Amino acid sequence: MTTLAAGISAATGNEDNCVEDLSLFSLGLLAVALLATGLVAGIIAGLLGVGGGIVIVPVLYYMFTALKIDPSVLMHVAVGTSLATILATGTSSARAHYNRGSVDMDLLKRWWWAIALGVVAGGTLAGNISGGALTLVFGIVALAVSANMMFRKDGSHLADSLPGTPIKEVLGFLIGGISVMMGIGGGTLGVPTLTLFNYPIRKAVGTAAAIGLIIAVPGTLLSIFFGWGEAGRPPFSLGYVNLIGFFLIIPASTFAAPLGAKIAHAIDPSKLKLVFALFLGFTGLRMIYGVLF
Repeated sequence: MTTLAAGISAATGNEDNCVEDLSLFSLGLLAVALLATGLVAGIIAGLLGVGGGIVIVPVLYYMFTALKIDPSVLMHVAVGTSLATILATGTSSARAHYNRGSVDMDLLKRWWWAIALGVVAGGTLAGNISGGALTLVFGIVALAVSANMMFRKDGSHLADSLPGTPIKEVLGFLIGGISVMMGIGGGTLGVPTLTLFNYPIRKAVGTAAAIGLIIAVPGTLLSIFFGWGEAGRPPFSLGYVNLIGFFLIIPASTFAAPLGAKIAHAIDPSKLKLVFALFLGFTGLRMIYGVLF
């Protein structure tokens, strides 16, 4: 039977390389799994105040693994799809923070090019390494983020102000490069980095939201470019961006986030933070183990 997946693949010029012969049942299962990804991501984001790919990528990783997506492209699709969702969620978030005056435009004007350069370098590297290597990158950084969440004390910092040139530019380059390889926005690495230098937390969060757009726009385009024509991708994929995921994750996560926030008011947030840190640490270890062993 000629499938719907083959039809959309032909429309995007990739009919020989996306997963074909997918039944309507399997296609529906994929859609349900991606919808569930959005719901889970939204609830966790609402519970803990985290968002973007640090939630979406691990959930997609587990979902795609359960659906037997080709391991050689599984992580690339998870990363690319996550970056695409940040285009939508990051725009609204950055606008809201800008309207509240919490985006440091002076810092962005001095920092954007280093971040963008890191994104291009990291996105190009991600597009040319194996799925296992990309999974390893996420796993290692996820462990570092987990450790930071569990052990760093609130208010602790390394210095009283951001370093000068060229260290500041190197930090921006690394934030952009590592973030795009992980499929995450600016908050996961940007906020801890800024607050490490005694940067006000509200300014750090708002500025990181804008950094997320600097990462997501070229990152998404690079994911489409390097994934174009690659075999084994899920149906309805534009390069490494899965369109079903893109159109289902955004509304589902937006719907579920308030529910997570409501639950958060009834539970100790420090315990929630610990639970997510453990989940992230477990995911990182599982990814590393899966690649190495």
